[in-house]
Amino acid sequence: MSAPIIKIDGISKSFGTFKVLDGLSMQVMPREKLALIGPSGSGKTTILRILMTLERIDSGHIQIDGEQLYHMERNGQLLPADERHLARMRQKIGMVFQLFNLFPHKSVIDNVTLAPILTKGIPRAAAEKRAMELLDMVGMADKAKAMPAQLSGGQKQRVAIARALALQPRIMLFDEVTSALDPELVEEVLNVLWRLCSETDMTMLLVTHEMGFAHDFADRVLFFDRGKIVEEGKPDEIFRNPKQERTQGFLKKIIAAGHRV
Repeated sequence: MSAPIIKIDGISKSFGTFKVLDGLSMQVMPREKLALIGPSGSGKTTILRILMTLERIDSGHIQIDGEQLYHMERNGQLLPADERHLARMRQKIGMVFQLFNLFPHKSVIDNVTLAPILTKGIPRAAAEKRAMELLDMVGMADKAKAMPAQLSGGQKQRVAIARALALQPRIMLFDEVTSALDPELVEEVLNVLWRLCSETDMTMLLVTHEMGFAHDFADRVLFFDRGKIVEEGKPDEIFRNPKQERTQGFLKKIIAAGHRV
Protein backbone atom coordinates (compact mmCIF):
# COMPACT_ATOMS: atom_id res chain seq x y z
CA MET A 1 0.00 0.00 0.00
CA SER A 2 1.29 3.44 -0.87
CA ALA A 3 1.11 6.31 1.60
CA PRO A 4 -1.86 8.71 1.42
CA ILE A 5 -1.31 11.82 -0.69
CA ILE A 6 -3.66 13.76 1.63
CA LYS A 7 -3.78 13.06 5.35
CA ILE A 8 -6.09 15.17 7.50
CA ASP A 9 -5.77 14.65 11.24
CA GLY A 10 -8.26 16.14 13.68
CA ILE A 11 -8.81 19.51 12.00
CA SER A 12 -11.38 22.01 13.23
CA LYS A 13 -12.56 25.25 11.67
CA SER A 14 -15.05 27.82 12.93
CA PHE A 15 -16.44 31.01 11.44
CA GLY A 16 -17.38 33.05 14.48
CA THR A 17 -19.53 30.80 16.66
CA PHE A 18 -20.36 28.42 13.79
CA LYS A 19 -18.19 25.29 13.82
CA VAL A 20 -17.89 24.17 10.20
CA LEU A 21 -15.44 21.30 10.77
CA ASP A 22 -15.26 19.45 14.05
CA GLY A 23 -12.19 17.26 14.59
CA LEU A 24 -12.23 15.94 11.03
CA SER A 25 -9.83 13.16 10.05
CA MET A 26 -9.61 11.56 6.60
CA GLN A 27 -7.13 10.20 4.09
CA VAL A 28 -6.99 10.25 0.30
CA MET A 29 -4.78 7.86 -1.63
CA PRO A 30 -2.75 8.78 -4.74
CA ARG A 31 -4.86 8.76 -7.95
CA GLU A 32 -8.07 8.31 -5.94
CA LYS A 33 -11.22 10.03 -7.19
CA LEU A 34 -13.25 11.21 -4.21
CA ALA A 35 -16.76 12.69 -4.23
CA LEU A 36 -17.82 14.83 -1.26
CA ILE A 37 -21.60 15.10 -0.89
CA GLY A 38 -23.95 16.47 1.73
CA PRO A 39 -26.25 19.39 2.53
CA SER A 40 -25.18 23.01 2.17
CA GLY A 41 -23.12 24.18 5.14
CA SER A 42 -21.84 20.70 5.99
CA GLY A 43 -18.19 21.66 5.46
CA LYS A 44 -17.45 20.21 2.01
CA THR A 45 -16.29 23.41 0.32
CA THR A 46 -14.43 24.49 3.46
CA ILE A 47 -12.29 21.35 3.20
CA LEU A 48 -11.27 22.25 -0.36
CA ARG A 49 -10.54 25.87 0.59
CA ILE A 50 -8.41 24.70 3.52
CA LEU A 51 -6.43 22.35 1.26
CA MET A 52 -5.88 25.29 -1.11
CA THR A 53 -4.78 27.44 1.90
CA LEU A 54 -7.61 29.91 1.21
CA GLU A 55 -8.85 29.29 4.76
CA ARG A 56 -6.65 28.51 7.75
CA ILE A 57 -7.41 25.71 10.21
CA ASP A 58 -8.03 26.41 13.89
CA SER A 59 -6.45 23.14 15.04
CA GLY A 60 -5.16 19.82 13.76
CA HIS A 61 -2.67 18.85 11.06
CA ILE A 62 -2.71 18.25 7.30
CA GLN A 63 -0.05 16.47 5.27
CA ILE A 64 0.19 16.72 1.49
CA ASP A 65 2.39 14.10 -0.15
CA GLY A 66 4.03 13.36 3.21
CA GLU A 67 4.77 17.01 4.00
CA GLN A 68 3.04 19.24 6.53
CA LEU A 69 0.80 21.85 4.88
CA TYR A 70 0.28 24.38 7.67
CA HIS A 71 3.42 23.59 9.67
CA MET A 72 7.18 23.47 9.07
CA GLU A 73 9.72 21.28 10.81
CA ARG A 74 12.55 23.22 12.43
CA ASN A 75 15.04 21.47 14.74
CA GLY A 76 12.58 18.67 15.42
CA GLN A 77 9.72 21.05 16.21
CA LEU A 78 6.58 21.85 14.25
CA LEU A 79 6.19 25.58 13.73
CA PRO A 80 3.46 27.50 11.87
CA ALA A 81 4.20 27.59 8.13
CA ASP A 82 5.46 30.84 6.65
CA GLU A 83 4.17 32.24 3.35
CA ARG A 84 7.09 30.81 1.37
CA HIS A 85 6.26 27.29 2.58
CA LEU A 86 2.54 27.76 1.83
CA ALA A 87 3.30 29.06 -1.67
CA ARG A 88 5.47 26.02 -2.42
CA MET A 89 2.84 23.60 -1.11
CA ARG A 90 0.12 25.36 -3.10
CA GLN A 91 1.83 24.38 -6.34
CA LYS A 92 0.92 20.74 -5.68
CA ILE A 93 -2.80 21.55 -5.75
CA GLY A 94 -5.12 23.03 -8.36
CA MET A 95 -8.67 24.23 -7.70
CA VAL A 96 -11.60 24.99 -9.98
CA PHE A 97 -14.21 27.24 -8.43
CA GLN A 98 -17.98 27.41 -8.73
CA LEU A 99 -17.87 30.89 -10.30
CA PHE A 100 -14.85 30.44 -12.63
CA ASN A 101 -12.75 33.31 -11.11
CA LEU A 102 -11.17 34.21 -14.45
CA PHE A 103 -9.41 37.57 -14.79
CA PRO A 104 -11.94 39.57 -16.86
CA HIS A 105 -9.34 41.93 -18.35
CA LYS A 106 -7.09 39.12 -19.65
CA SER A 107 -7.61 36.90 -22.67
CA VAL A 108 -8.22 33.17 -22.35
CA ILE A 109 -4.60 32.25 -23.08
CA ASP A 110 -3.30 34.94 -20.70
CA ASN A 111 -5.52 33.54 -17.94
CA VAL A 112 -3.95 30.11 -18.47
CA THR A 113 -0.33 31.26 -18.75
CA LEU A 114 -0.24 33.83 -15.94
CA ALA A 115 0.45 31.51 -12.98
CA PRO A 116 3.14 29.35 -14.67
CA ILE A 117 5.02 32.48 -15.78
CA LEU A 118 4.76 34.27 -12.42
CA THR A 119 5.11 31.40 -9.94
CA LYS A 120 7.36 28.96 -11.80
CA GLY A 121 9.29 31.35 -14.03
CA ILE A 122 8.37 29.41 -17.17
CA PRO A 123 9.28 31.34 -20.35
CA ARG A 124 6.25 32.83 -22.10
CA ALA A 125 6.70 30.76 -25.28
CA ALA A 126 6.79 27.49 -23.33
CA ALA A 127 3.84 28.57 -21.16
CA GLU A 128 1.79 29.45 -24.24
CA LYS A 129 2.62 26.13 -25.93
CA ARG A 130 1.46 24.23 -22.84
CA ALA A 131 -1.62 26.48 -22.54
CA MET A 132 -2.67 25.70 -26.11
CA GLU A 133 -2.31 21.96 -25.44
CA LEU A 134 -4.55 22.30 -22.37
CA LEU A 135 -7.09 24.51 -24.16
CA ASP A 136 -7.22 21.93 -26.92
CA MET A 137 -7.86 19.20 -24.34
CA VAL A 138 -10.85 21.09 -22.92
CA GLY A 139 -12.13 22.04 -26.36
CA MET A 140 -11.28 25.75 -26.11
CA ALA A 141 -8.24 26.19 -28.40
CA ASP A 142 -10.28 28.24 -30.87
CA LYS A 143 -11.11 30.74 -28.10
CA ALA A 144 -7.50 31.39 -27.00
CA LYS A 145 -7.63 35.09 -27.92
CA ALA A 146 -11.19 35.69 -26.66
CA MET A 147 -11.99 37.64 -23.50
CA PRO A 148 -13.99 35.98 -20.69
CA ALA A 149 -16.98 38.25 -21.33
CA GLN A 150 -17.29 36.67 -24.80
CA LEU A 151 -17.67 33.14 -23.38
CA SER A 152 -20.61 31.12 -22.11
CA GLY A 153 -20.57 29.81 -18.55
CA GLY A 154 -19.57 26.35 -19.71
CA GLN A 155 -16.74 27.78 -21.78
CA LYS A 156 -15.50 29.86 -18.84
CA GLN A 157 -15.48 26.78 -16.64
CA ARG A 158 -13.49 24.79 -19.20
CA VAL A 159 -10.94 27.61 -19.35
CA ALA A 160 -10.80 27.59 -15.55
CA ILE A 161 -10.01 23.86 -15.65
CA ALA A 162 -7.21 24.45 -18.17
CA ARG A 163 -5.84 27.24 -15.97
CA ALA A 164 -5.76 24.96 -12.90
CA LEU A 165 -4.00 22.24 -14.91
CA ALA A 166 -1.34 24.66 -16.17
CA LEU A 167 0.67 24.38 -12.94
CA GLN A 168 0.72 20.57 -13.30
CA PRO A 169 -0.74 19.86 -9.85
CA ARG A 170 -0.76 16.39 -8.34
CA ILE A 171 -4.15 17.07 -6.73
CA MET A 172 -7.19 18.72 -8.33
CA LEU A 173 -10.09 20.15 -6.34
CA PHE A 174 -13.47 20.84 -7.97
CA ASP A 175 -15.99 22.92 -6.03
CA GLU A 176 -19.53 22.66 -7.44
CA VAL A 177 -18.15 23.34 -10.91
CA THR A 178 -21.52 22.90 -12.62
CA SER A 179 -23.87 24.57 -10.13
CA ALA A 180 -23.64 28.05 -11.73
CA LEU A 181 -24.29 26.70 -15.24
CA ASP A 182 -27.47 26.45 -17.28
CA PRO A 183 -28.54 22.79 -17.50
CA GLU A 184 -27.58 22.45 -21.18
CA LEU A 185 -24.01 23.55 -20.37
CA VAL A 186 -23.46 21.09 -17.52
CA GLU A 187 -22.66 18.13 -19.76
CA GLU A 188 -19.80 19.87 -21.60
CA VAL A 189 -18.00 20.50 -18.31
CA LEU A 190 -18.67 17.00 -16.97
CA ASN A 191 -17.24 15.59 -20.23
CA VAL A 192 -13.97 17.43 -19.51
CA LEU A 193 -13.87 15.90 -16.02
CA TRP A 194 -14.40 12.46 -17.54
CA ARG A 195 -11.46 13.06 -19.85
CA LEU A 196 -9.26 14.08 -16.92
CA CYS A 197 -10.26 10.88 -15.12
CA SER A 198 -9.35 8.69 -18.05
CA GLU A 199 -6.21 10.48 -19.29
CA THR A 200 -4.42 11.57 -16.11
CA ASP A 201 -3.38 9.97 -12.83
CA MET A 202 -4.17 13.01 -10.70
CA THR A 203 -5.87 12.69 -7.36
CA MET A 204 -9.25 14.43 -7.61
CA LEU A 205 -11.70 15.69 -4.97
CA LEU A 206 -15.12 16.71 -6.24
CA VAL A 207 -17.79 18.58 -4.27
CA THR A 208 -21.02 18.26 -6.22
CA HIS A 209 -24.79 17.98 -6.20
CA GLU A 210 -24.65 16.04 -9.48
CA MET A 211 -25.24 12.69 -7.79
CA GLY A 212 -25.37 10.65 -10.98
CA PHE A 213 -21.99 11.97 -12.01
CA ALA A 214 -20.59 11.46 -8.50
CA HIS A 215 -21.73 7.83 -8.63
CA ASP A 216 -20.01 7.19 -11.95
CA PHE A 217 -16.91 9.34 -11.27
CA ALA A 218 -15.85 8.41 -7.76
CA ASP A 219 -13.82 5.57 -6.33
CA ARG A 220 -15.19 6.55 -2.92
CA VAL A 221 -18.00 8.81 -1.69
CA LEU A 222 -18.00 10.72 1.61
CA PHE A 223 -21.29 12.03 3.00
CA PHE A 224 -20.83 15.07 5.23
CA ASP A 225 -23.17 16.61 7.75
CA ARG A 226 -22.39 19.28 10.34
CA GLY A 227 -18.65 19.16 9.81
CA LYS A 228 -18.30 15.41 10.18
CA ILE A 229 -18.15 12.39 7.88
CA VAL A 230 -21.40 10.56 8.59
CA GLU A 231 -20.87 7.75 6.09
CA GLU A 232 -18.31 6.72 3.47
CA GLY A 233 -17.96 3.90 1.01
CA LYS A 234 -17.97 2.89 -2.62
CA PRO A 235 -20.55 4.70 -4.78
CA ASP A 236 -22.92 1.72 -4.98
CA GLU A 237 -22.84 1.32 -1.20
CA ILE A 238 -23.66 4.97 -0.53
CA PHE A 239 -26.19 5.58 -3.30
CA ARG A 240 -27.93 2.18 -3.44
CA ASN A 241 -27.76 1.00 0.15
CA PRO A 242 -26.88 3.82 2.60
CA LYS A 243 -26.69 2.61 6.18
CA GLN A 244 -27.04 5.88 8.08
CA GLU A 245 -30.47 7.44 8.51
CA ARG A 246 -29.07 10.92 7.79
CA THR A 247 -27.64 9.73 4.46
CA GLN A 248 -30.91 8.04 3.53
CA GLY A 249 -32.88 11.22 4.24
CA PHE A 250 -30.51 13.38 2.20
CA LEU A 251 -30.65 11.08 -0.83
CA LYS A 252 -34.46 10.85 -0.68
CA LYS A 253 -34.63 14.64 -0.94
CA ILE A 254 -32.19 14.63 -3.84
CA ILE A 255 -34.25 12.02 -5.72
CA ALA A 256 -37.48 13.91 -4.96
CA ALA A 257 -35.90 17.01 -6.52
CA GLY A 258 -35.44 15.09 -9.76
CA HIS A 259 -31.74 14.27 -9.58
CA ARG A 260 -30.39 10.95 -10.81
CA VAL A 261 -28.39 8.89 -8.31
